[in-house]
Amino acid sequence: MTLIQTTTTILICWVIFIIAWERISPYRKGLPFFREGFWIDLVWYTIIQSYFLKILIFAFIIPSLQNLIHWHGFAFFRSWSITEQVLFFLVTHDLYIYLFHRLQHANKLLWRTHEAHHSGKEVDFLAGSRSHVVEIIINQTIEFAPIVILGAHPEVIPIKALLDAMFGMFIHANVNVKFGKLKYFLNSPELHLWHHANYREVFHANFATKFSIWDYLFGTVYFPAHKPGNRRDNWGLYYDYPKDYFLQHAFSVKRFDEKSLLKYKWFKWYYELRPNLVMALSKFLGIKKSARVYYMHPDELETDNTSSQATLNELDGEVVNYNYKQQ
Repeated sequence: MTLIQTTTTILICWVIFIIAWERISPYRKGLPFFREGFWIDLVWYTIIQSYFLKILIFAFIIPSLQNLIHWHGFAFFRSWSITEQVLFFLVTHDLYIYLFHRLQHANKLLWRTHEAHHSGKEVDFLAGSRSHVVEIIINQTIEFAPIVILGAHPEVIPIKALLDAMFGMFIHANVNVKFGKLKYFLNSPELHLWHHANYREVFHANFATKFSIWDYLFGTVYFPAHKPGNRRDNWGLYYDYPKDYFLQHAFSVKRFDEKSLLKYKWFKWYYELRPNLVMALSKFLGIKKSARVYYMHPDELETDNTSSQATLNELDGEVVNYNYKQQ
């Protein structure tokens, strides 16, 4: 079995494990498997976008950078074991992601490339795949180009890609897990799901991906004793955001009101195409739309949801630098 086959098998097993974990011990009870945006995240972001961006990054961008730089890496780097190389790139890239992620929340232009990731009201293991095409190009180029340019072992890329995918699913998974003191070093759903909550206190907090130690070191951790709550307005963005893949990308360039565009027949046809296809597919597969039951902890009922004062001024994308509360 080749390394690619091995990593693919591990990833499939991990997906099955996470799905089962979400059903057995959910962080938010009542969250359906086929939740809102499931097919968009699976088909467009996870499968189609990932496939074409992989070709773009590895077949064009990285080779172009190699030809431009004309450098063949560090000689001593090749003497490191594959494990040492993987750990090196895991730590350095995770620090970069923390810093860039923090900048995205502080810069109104970069926020346009990141807001799609926060648009989901129902966050699960698949929600982490929802990222703007520009964001993916930037992050994955900076992630994998150094591995190639510095002359790392070829096996480092598939191994690191596997770890990235597994950890990305885990921190977004709707699983109720407590890390105890390990939370000061490794990220987990109990920390990262707060980052997807619609509270101004957490807009500038919990930026870490794999190593939560960055948030603790730089003072950007937010971890109160209660959960965000289970109402729709406790999660995602406070403003209306398109649910269609192409409209989400168009919205990052030019703000618009979907409902006002329904007066155009061509837009109305396109706007209704996706839900009609999903409805037809669900009917074909025999999937019934079940009633959603939301559970609230008594402490959460007293939590002040400040979503109306969230992180953007109307729809112009201007980021407000709120001071989050340290707990």
